Amino acid sequence: MTNTFMGFRRKDGYVGVRNLIAIIPSVFCSAKVAERIAYQVPGSVFFRHPVGCSQVGEDLEVTAKTLIAIGKNPNFAGVVVVGLGCERFSPYELADGIAPTNKMLETVVIQTEGDSLAAIHKGTKVAREMQQMASRQVREEASVSELMIGLNCGGSDMTSGLIANPSLGIASDILVHQGGSSILSEITELIGTEDILARRAVNEKVASEIRETIYRTEEKLRRQTQNSSNKERTHLISTGNYAGGLSSVVEKSLGSMKKSGNAPFSGVIQYGHQPDKNKKGLFLLDSPGHDGEVSTGQVAAGAQIILFPTGRGTPTGFPGIPVIKLTGNPKTYIKMKENIDINAGQVLSGEKSFEQMGNEIYREILEVASGKQVKAEILGHDEQFCVTRLP
Repeated sequence: MTNTFMGFRRKDGYVGVRNLIAIIPSVFCSAKVAERIAYQVPGSVFFRHPVGCSQVGEDLEVTAKTLIAIGKNPNFAGVVVVGLGCERFSPYELADGIAPTNKMLETVVIQTEGDSLAAIHKGTKVAREMQQMASRQVREEASVSELMIGLNCGGSDMTSGLIANPSLGIASDILVHQGGSSILSEITELIGTEDILARRAVNEKVASEIRETIYRTEEKLRRQTQNSSNKERTHLISTGNYAGGLSSVVEKSLGSMKKSGNAPFSGVIQYGHQPDKNKKGLFLLDSPGHDGEVSTGQVAAGAQIILFPTGRGTPTGFPGIPVIKLTGNPKTYIKMKENIDINAGQVLSGEKSFEQMGNEIYREILEVASGKQVKAEILGHDEQFCVTRLP
């Protein structure tokens, strides 16, 4: 089995699977200008968000770290930071945080340029120049040990935990065994599995961190639901999950953890942080269960690709990061064939074994890493960028 891919090596040693220019607003006020710049420069993506100002304390710090980490992701050859000029999270702080990667980097500040039109003009000019430089870079062979994938899921049904997630777990194990990295998250959907996951930790310190991470989330949910004015808002299972055959949080959690396979956990990543470059393997990311917040945390941690099982079906994608969709439900695959990349339901129908499907998913990861576009990219889906907020 091939254990290399063709990627773009960056000056900081990381390898990207895409070669795009990221247009990142430092604050929601500059989002439209960032969007206009991106629309005029093919090969660029922008990151709309509602944060960057009117935040305090750790809530603002998480925003700052996350936006910086997104800009550092190796899928981006260059970054244009777009600021307003009076926000609490300075555009210059954002740019300074990205600068150690030595990638192409420019800052455009609306109030400094004079108005939106002037800022769009400058941003478009520098982004076009970056894209022209990026277009000269060619892919080169890289070891699969340079890959980091995010494991996410949404719109789960009973086939997710029974078919799609275990198949993905096999692919994740293959990647980790070859020296790559994989990130499990969605802590709200892992409640009750803490002891099972902790037994797979590389040492007692990591085991303790896994338990504490899940316990903290459980306590937070307890506080949030204790005095709810509407008891219908206290469910962790969505109406679609119920309709798809999931009966309880226990079933959902036991199925969700299957995405991580059987590899040992190397550590726990805090939201907006990246693991040490020399540390590889399977990680747990401390994140809520919201699809967008999970994907954003994984990309901030360095994931170049996201794997996304969905039983009910969902079309969503992430700016500049290929999101490979798979389903364990053959009916969902037929119904949403234009959105879903892999029909893991072939295991359910008896056409393929779990091992065969796991290997198919692994091969798909390498093909996508080498340039194959996934369906979410082709259709322009980018909804999953969502920076988490702290109460």
